[in-house]
Amino acid sequence: MGRLPRLTAETQAEVAVIGAGYTGLSAALHVAAAGRDVVVLEARELGEGGSGLNGGQVIAGLKHDPDLLVARYGERIGSQLIARSAEAPDLVFDLIRRHSIECDAVRAGWLQLAVSQSHLPLLRRRAEQWRRRGADVAVLSDREAAQLTGSTRYCGGWIDRRGGTVQPLAYLLGLAQAAMRSGARIFIRSPAARVAPAADGWHVEGQSGGVSARVVILATDAYTDQAFDALRRTVVTVPSIQVATAPLPPRLRAAILPGGQSVSDTQRLLCYFRLDASGRLVLGTRGSYGDVPVPARTATHERALCEIDPELAGIPLQYRWGGLVALTRDGLPHLHELAPGMIAGLGYNGRGVAMATVMGRLLARRALGEAAESLEFPLTPIRPIRLHGLSHLAARATIRYLQLRDALETASRWPLRRSAA
Repeated sequence: MGRLPRLTAETQAEVAVIGAGYTGLSAALHVAAAGRDVVVLEARELGEGGSGLNGGQVIAGLKHDPDLLVARYGERIGSQLIARSAEAPDLVFDLIRRHSIECDAVRAGWLQLAVSQSHLPLLRRRAEQWRRRGADVAVLSDREAAQLTGSTRYCGGWIDRRGGTVQPLAYLLGLAQAAMRSGARIFIRSPAARVAPAADGWHVEGQSGGVSARVVILATDAYTDQAFDALRRTVVTVPSIQVATAPLPPRLRAAILPGGQSVSDTQRLLCYFRLDASGRLVLGTRGSYGDVPVPARTATHERALCEIDPELAGIPLQYRWGGLVALTRDGLPHLHELAPGMIAGLGYNGRGVAMATVMGRLLARRALGEAAESLEFPLTPIRPIRLHGLSHLAARATIRYLQLRDALETASRWPLRRSAA
């Protein structure tokens, strides 16, 4: 992909998209594919936000289990949330296939594995709820978990064969290229300073230019700034930090994740990992706050590698990176209509590769004039979090508390697990 331009003049489009992560690029692709003129404004370079800096796991479902969604939100809305999240990996891998996106896509499944016997009943119930709804899932014993991961750390869990992995930045760039081939115009280093009503819709004011559009899509997720303050205050952002080892030696590469699945565990601050196309082990977890450089924040990752397999202790970390994740108060993604012709989608709570792609398609359908009721996804009013300014202090304290709880549990469990091996 060649160097993309900055917005330096006034232009017009039917739809203006603010944010070029998965949400914005999926929206732009679907709008452009329908033959409509769409402009995307990205405040940074492509991939400098969370969409280019995540762990690359493509996961079906939401943070809440299907039965809970129906019990809490009713049959209609609960079923909509279940259906849209269930189809999310299908959309990702279909877009990759249709647009020939080269992003090391592997659809071998996602494993959620228990680090304690006490976590197993929850995972078994979760698998059963999805099985009843037709998903290709199965419960795993500790022996099966060990065979699939090459690690004796886990007590069992379940496999969801709908899931998979991508190289996250390559997937992002592939969406951008597909959108531009369909006619979308993308401008980088072009932050939106303000959106104001105009005669035929809205005017997006930038630093050196602007866009007049009938519809504006806000797709800024964890990077929403003061320009859209009410929306910004609906989420709390937390860092997610990933590392990648040097390519594993052939024996370790053959033993660890031989089937190509990705893994998330059940720690309070979950750990997740996969192998990339070069045989590196890519591992992520929630990071700590502050201005500490990313390399100084990877002690947790180094401990986690040793727990997966003690032999990984000798493998150097070759890459480190991190992005922001947007958490919502209810743990669900939200589709908002701020005003007629201004819509937003955000809040993927760690499931962004798949759910942001789906949200982009939903936003595109709405921007193209589809009735809200036919989207089969709830439109919710904006409800800023009370005392939002203190939320990061609370999140920081919570992360540190959960890190301590996980460390104490690991210290009591890990010697027993290693001796059993």
